[in-house]
Amino acid sequence: MWLLPLLSPITRFAAGVYYRLYLSGEPVPREGPLLLVANHPNSLLDPALVAAAAHRPIRFLAKAPLLRHPLVGWIVRGAGSIPVYRRSDDPGLMARNEEMFREAHAALATGSALALFPEGLSHNEPALAPLKTGAARIALGAATLLGRAFPIVPAGLSFREKDIFRSEAAVVVGRALDWADLAHRGAADADAVRELTGRIDAALRDVTINLEQWEDAPLVLVAEAVHAVEQGIAPNAAGHVERLRDTAQMLAQLRHAGDPRWEPLATDVATHGRRLAQLRLQPADLHERTDLGTATRWALRRVPFVGLPAILIAVAGTIVFCVPYALTDLIAGRGDLGRDARSTHKFLIGALVNILWIVLVAAVAGSVAGPLAGLAALVSLPPLGFAALAIRERWHGARGDARRFLLLRSRRELVAALRLQQRDLASRLEEIRLTLRESGDR
Repeated sequence: MWLLPLLSPITRFAAGVYYRLYLSGEPVPREGPLLLVANHPNSLLDPALVAAAAHRPIRFLAKAPLLRHPLVGWIVRGAGSIPVYRRSDDPGLMARNEEMFREAHAALATGSALALFPEGLSHNEPALAPLKTGAARIALGAATLLGRAFPIVPAGLSFREKDIFRSEAAVVVGRALDWADLAHRGAADADAVRELTGRIDAALRDVTINLEQWEDAPLVLVAEAVHAVEQGIAPNAAGHVERLRDTAQMLAQLRHAGDPRWEPLATDVATHGRRLAQLRLQPADLHERTDLGTATRWALRRVPFVGLPAILIAVAGTIVFCVPYALTDLIAGRGDLGRDARSTHKFLIGALVNILWIVLVAAVAGSVAGPLAGLAALVSLPPLGFAALAIRERWHGARGDARRFLLLRSRRELVAALRLQQRDLASRLEEIRLTLRESGDR
């Protein structure tokens, strides 16, 4: 388990390179036994995000074939992962899961942290899959050894475009479950296992966005953004996921109830979203200030990123790393992978290709200009690549900001009309939210 103490900081760094990563919610207990449970939409990157949010050494339950995988097996073993033997992998090894339960119980009883994905498989469905009972059985078995309950903490993983490099990813940690009333009943009590599995399911649904179908995603995103902006709700990752969840539930409730407000509202929200998308605007952009003072302050803040040093760094980094970037896209694009596995495939290939490329460039520099030049290249190329990426992202954001500023100033009548429509939509959404809440309270 040589990797276990380093797992959380390493994965926080790695996940933060691949995604724009947001960690929020409740603090994870730093000491004592802990069972972290999470949804599983993104294959091997899910454990990386959970470990990043844990801020402590944490062991995972992993399907047994991963421990023998030629590319990642050494990482999985080094992190102290406990093998799970699934029927879909080898029915003949299912009996060995008794070993898994004993090891998991012992780890928790000695104060370790464990993490697992109760859905039992990575998938690309728009909502949680039915949970397996393994998490509840592990918790109840460990509670028997400890003589008490311990924290079971849900973590919700949400992605904007999970297979796209530098897209947004969020980990929202929820409140620990209340299950002290079940802790004494043991893993052999089927009713206790069923009840605890239900509570884990409910806790995970509180920190995840569950859609009825992927086609609802644009509607939910626009409706939440409109409502949040017009209600003056401050942005944060945990609140954003919670509002998306509530919006998805509200719209689904309207649809299934046959509420006459459903179709007009869905049509108007979708139309508003399309109009904004055509202009490459977000709901919040309609309230941006466009006076010259704001523009001047915006420009001054970006001066360091348009100076000669920044330009040289960005150009040099882009030239040096254009080959591994193109190779990663070429290699990762081959094969028919599901979206839940594509980002893992791209991440692992990209990491390997870039490391090999850095070593190759350093070796060439060393052979041409001497060992010190090779060592300098080996040390300086990684920060050069990260710096170039950061500067290019600032440039991209600055171009978008400038285009948006000019559009908002030049098409003020259109923007005013869109702002009125947006306020009307937000008012309707808030009215529906309040009436549904009141009917639920009765």
